[in-house]
Amino acid sequence: METYEKLKESERGAWLSIAAYILLSLVKIGIGLTTSSKALMADGFNNTTDIVASLAVLIGLKISRKPPDHDHQYGHFRAETISALIASFIMATVSLQVLLQSGQSLLSGTHESPGIWAAWTALGSAGVMYGVYIYNKRLADKSGSQALLAAAKDNLSDAWVSLGVVVGVIGSQLGLPWLDPLAALVVGLMIGKTAWDIFKSSTLSLTDGFDEAKLEALRKTAAATPGVLDIKDIKARVHGSNILVDVVILVNPNLSVSESHDISDEIEKRMLKKHHIYNAHVHIEPLVLEKREHIFS
Repeated sequence: METYEKLKESERGAWLSIAAYILLSLVKIGIGLTTSSKALMADGFNNTTDIVASLAVLIGLKISRKPPDHDHQYGHFRAETISALIASFIMATVSLQVLLQSGQSLLSGTHESPGIWAAWTALGSAGVMYGVYIYNKRLADKSGSQALLAAAKDNLSDAWVSLGVVVGVIGSQLGLPWLDPLAALVVGLMIGKTAWDIFKSSTLSLTDGFDEAKLEALRKTAAATPGVLDIKDIKARVHGSNILVDVVILVNPNLSVSESHDISDEIEKRMLKKHHIYNAHVHIEPLVLEKREHIFS
């Protein structure tokens, strides 16, 4: 139940992103047209697609909160990972569009210096998006939401992109008009980099990949539990905002069923307290004689 409440709380971050992107895209495109800033317009068009990406995140979060049913026994948590993947595709499309337009502008050889208001607009936008990033990052860390974390990364990318626009516009004002389309080109590259990072993380989760360093930390937590003599096997996978852990432990074969069960409960408690893992499946096996001799020799 606590996981579902955290997902519901994460929706606030998605709504905040949507509101910010709607406002900033209108302002950037309008002032970009007025000041003839290609970089600011590219940033504005980027924000319009961010609206769609944020909507995908919001829908994913809502679907994730659906309880388990007959054909989704583990729940619908992976919907948010899929929404993050969709967001990466949208961002990649925008990246290619911006790169193409800015590249054509650079090669044309004719560049118009944008008005200084484009720089002030981009600077204000960077501040707004950094604030949204801080809010969403904290909310994502609290809830463990992959989709909201992807949105937060996008927010931070947008803040850096706007700062790049500031540099391009000011450079143009100082007699380097080609800096504005060059800044637009950098904008496209940064959007593409963020899209790739989100795509890589999402596909790793959807194919049941898991970070080796994190898995080793989980192993140490289980191994340090009193009564555990050895870890025979441990696996983990990301399931939306959750992590599912399967661990096979070896215990003294003379323990009673009740005593073995207590060890299993203690591992689950430690996984929850130390790693915020709500789903840990512990399988208990007796330590065979050869194994015991190897460990205690």
